[in-house]
Amino acid sequence: MATEFERKRLENIRRNDEMLAALNVRAKASLLTAATKRPRDESTKSLKKKEKPIVIRKSLRTRGLNPDSVGLPYRFSGDPKRMAPPPQKLKARLPFDKAYGGEGSYKKFVETVLGTTASNSMVKDDSPIDCSSTRRRSSRLSNVNKAESVSSSDYVKKEAFVKKPCGGKLITKDESDDCLNKEASGVMTESIEFEEGGSGTGPLSLESNNVARVVPGRVFVVKFMPCQNVKLVAAGDKLGNVGFWNLDGEDDGIYLFHPHTAPVSSLVFHQNSFSKASFVISSSYDGLIRLMDVGKSVFDLVYSSDDAIYSLSQRPNDEQSLYFSEGHGMLNVWDLRAGKSVFNWGLHEHRINTIDFNPQNPHVMATSSKDGTACLWDLRSMGATKPKTLRTVTHSKTVHSAYFSPTGLSLATTSVDNYIGILSGANFEDTSMIYHDNCNTTNKWISTFRGVWGWDDSYIFVGNRPSKGIDVISTKLKRTVKELHDPLMKVLPCRIHCHPLSVGCLQDPLLQGRSMFGHQSNHFQ
Repeated sequence: MATEFERKRLENIRRNDEMLAALNVRAKASLLTAATKRPRDESTKSLKKKEKPIVIRKSLRTRGLNPDSVGLPYRFSGDPKRMAPPPQKLKARLPFDKAYGGEGSYKKFVETVLGTTASNSMVKDDSPIDCSSTRRRSSRLSNVNKAESVSSSDYVKKEAFVKKPCGGKLITKDESDDCLNKEASGVMTESIEFEEGGSGTGPLSLESNNVARVVPGRVFVVKFMPCQNVKLVAAGDKLGNVGFWNLDGEDDGIYLFHPHTAPVSSLVFHQNSFSKASFVISSSYDGLIRLMDVGKSVFDLVYSSDDAIYSLSQRPNDEQSLYFSEGHGMLNVWDLRAGKSVFNWGLHEHRINTIDFNPQNPHVMATSSKDGTACLWDLRSMGATKPKTLRTVTHSKTVHSAYFSPTGLSLATTSVDNYIGILSGANFEDTSMIYHDNCNTTNKWISTFRGVWGWDDSYIFVGNRPSKGIDVISTKLKRTVKELHDPLMKVLPCRIHCHPLSVGCLQDPLLQGRSMFGHQSNHFQ
């Protein structure tokens, strides 16, 4: 039986149905529904898109094909606007007019060099002004004798055990050590001294007008012209430029040339440059060696190779021969007069970074290599086959340099393993390793550190990466005794060169082609 609430609900439903029927709402709703429906157009049916088959990319190696060894184009960049065409190296004589890329004219530079040559030709033998190489003091030796064979002990100077002249007197070898150091530096009245117990930062006089951008790219090599009456600096950069900076010039004194298309690895002032117009010999990773002839205003092509040339040097008193390394560990001896190679040796397993000759015994040669070794060689015993080394210094990583001291009695090596090696003794049998805790390692954007000798055998100068200064290492104390720094030094001093005839003058190429010319005081406290 329905409840009272249920009876009321059913009554309301019946009354609402009667109301809707009276208004005919359901019929009108059916008409509206039929009017809103649209007939379907069968032609508008969407067609299914045909799917492209998925192609699985496979390398040439997985498909069993030989890989394409062409690689990316030279100086590839993701930005098409930055793509540069590969440079074409010119295997021919290059005139100054075509090679010059500096501001203004190079005529003033030519006049300066030729004027220096002319004035030097009038200098007497006893004149204090000497524009020759400091290594002219070495005794003149004959060319390498292929038939001569010597032992490893024969390259020691026999004259070291007899009396020698010094300042007009005959003294023994033991009495002449200090005098020999001074004679080797070319200046007998000046020297650089450091207090043995001292440490910390020392003074370096650097003026704003002695800082200039000589080349546009990162500096790979920097050299002073070995001349007292003209302060001229040469620098080679990563882009193949060779720049010259005349510090005594009336204008900015900067002259920029572009003789190469790849990094300049070495610059050598030709030993005959002050009696003839030939001036600088440059080598490059582009495989070219050029001789800058200022008199003819050309860069003559001396040698061309498909391999990169990593280092170049000349033996003292042998102006007709070039010693350079190319490829992986090969050393080539080139006769400038004959225009051909006279010797070619495979000395190292990897590239040779530096080549240097003993200033007192030019037949003794030192090489440093990426294979982690620095070697001493006697040219008198080197024939057609690979010669034997006189001494070998082994580092755990790449050796970037091996240079003889001014007297030729010591050899300094600089390695990425943060050690500087010192070879000394009568037969270079004494080896000591000095830990350089200020990092010899660099990245690809910074030129490598190379320790160089000062003006005697007492100190070695090498860059300091953390402080961006120059460390002075004492060969006697076997440690860093001073750090040279100046507020104008903003970046790393990677490559350093000491003026061979002006005691206290340092040249340091800063990053991005900027060079500085500094002076040291004669005594450091």
